[in-house]
Amino acid sequence: MRRPPRRLTLAVLGVLWIAALLLLFFGARRKPAAAAGPEGRTVEGSEADWDDLWDQFEERRYLSARKWKGGEDPYRLHAFNQRESERMPSDRAIRDTRHHRCLTLRYHQDLPPTSIIITFHNEARSTLLRTIRSVLNRTPVHLVHEIILVDDFSDDPDDCRLLVKLPKVKCLRNRQREGLIRSRIQGADVAQAGVLTFLDSHCEVNKDWLLPLLQRIKEDPTRVVSPVIDIINLDTFAYVAASSDLRGGFDWSLHFKWEQLSPEQKAKRLDPTKPIKTPIIAGGLFVINKAWFNHLGKYDNAMDIWGGENFEISFRVWMCGGSLEIIPCSRVGHVFRKKHPYVFPEGNANTYIKNTKRTAEVWMDEFKQYYYAARPAAQGRPCGNIQSRVELRKRLKCHSFKWYLENVYPELRIPKELLYQTGMIRQRQSCLESYQSEVQELPIVSLNPCINSKGTAATAQEWTYTYNHQVRQQQLCLSVYTLFPGSQVLLSPCKEGDNKQRWSKVGSHIEHIASRFCLDTEMTGDTNENTKELVINPCESTAMSQRWDMVMS
Repeated sequence: MRRPPRRLTLAVLGVLWIAALLLLFFGARRKPAAAAGPEGRTVEGSEADWDDLWDQFEERRYLSARKWKGGEDPYRLHAFNQRESERMPSDRAIRDTRHHRCLTLRYHQDLPPTSIIITFHNEARSTLLRTIRSVLNRTPVHLVHEIILVDDFSDDPDDCRLLVKLPKVKCLRNRQREGLIRSRIQGADVAQAGVLTFLDSHCEVNKDWLLPLLQRIKEDPTRVVSPVIDIINLDTFAYVAASSDLRGGFDWSLHFKWEQLSPEQKAKRLDPTKPIKTPIIAGGLFVINKAWFNHLGKYDNAMDIWGGENFEISFRVWMCGGSLEIIPCSRVGHVFRKKHPYVFPEGNANTYIKNTKRTAEVWMDEFKQYYYAARPAAQGRPCGNIQSRVELRKRLKCHSFKWYLENVYPELRIPKELLYQTGMIRQRQSCLESYQSEVQELPIVSLNPCINSKGTAATAQEWTYTYNHQVRQQQLCLSVYTLFPGSQVLLSPCKEGDNKQRWSKVGSHIEHIASRFCLDTEMTGDTNENTKELVINPCESTAMSQRWDMVMS
């Protein structure tokens, strides 16, 4: 039998060698694909190739649903320029906005992985996808344990459900509208990592954003840390660097604001990479140890939808043994909108008042009077049962709000000029007056003809109405000893929080808050003297003796 020609043998061997190389190359590149697990979640092997998973995800098809159409208002659905957002690729490059010294920092090799929780309701698919993709592209694989999307009953379940094809992504869907606060609690409850990272659904994380946050948590699990929040322009979607010399602040109405570090604070910051202590966080983006989050009581789940939860958790962290920091070497961009695109069942303003009132009642102690002074609409508004949160505070043995003001936010000025109003309390031509009796230790209060001079008698008719609802002269307050009809109104030493000394002006009535009776006058002694004493009686709209004018300066 003749041997095959030598050229043919070499050619066959060459073909077999090339085939073996191709098989080896493509076999090594093609890793096992992620398989869909129960409830549509993604089950991933540690060797899963993220590029392959992205190839399986039909991005164009996902983004085509509810896409902006020509002629429509691009701001109508989401309160930002949807048309411009959809022009931006999901994996667009953004500028590294960190200080150059951040690039020299080194972090621990054994940082803990985190569960990233993103809640949303009817979010634009383009911004939601860009949020997730920025996390996957700019975060070390081993530090992302999972990305938990909590769909707060969006109109289209596929907004979330289709995203489980992406690496690390899981989807939870609420059966009814719960709001950001309760949705975040649900995400945290199912999270498997020991560290929780909360993000909004219209963000883009920047380079090496997670490492410095996890480093601070690893060093001290009671820290709650937030990145510097860069600005994604709502009109153009340009990524704009924010100042790294800002911290969170607020006023007495519990309105959040960014504030510049003081010149003294800036002078102490010799290293621009060092963390910044902040009295309050914006609330949308932060990282917290899960055990610490649970120990502190998670969120107040009786708060509705959105708003005020950042005050409640900030006060609780500081007052109960933790701290809040902004980390300059972590940067995350966020679309800041001028209004909310979704509906609040009780209205935006009412929901915010309810949530902030719960915060004030549980955490602000006697300083809540300044909240009510700055936000009078909160007076009398229901805020639900707060007993469990009050008990939580006692159980955690938290500091007072006075401690918080002295040690965390001494810059928050107590508005002494707004503490009170001074003037006369009139009933037609008569005025409320105090006088000292020879037989009684404390002055007596009665109704006598008004005196307009600035002598002693006029001083006796001058009253101060404070924003914690006391009617006082010097250190004495209008008070009742019993809550029965006809109970006499007397002057007694003022006591903070004494409900028997709290009064409210309701129309032409002065109402005693605890009894719900109204300030009234009755004739006393010889009626010819025309002297009247003060009592409380059931309110009557037609009773002339219950009509008062508070002539305050």
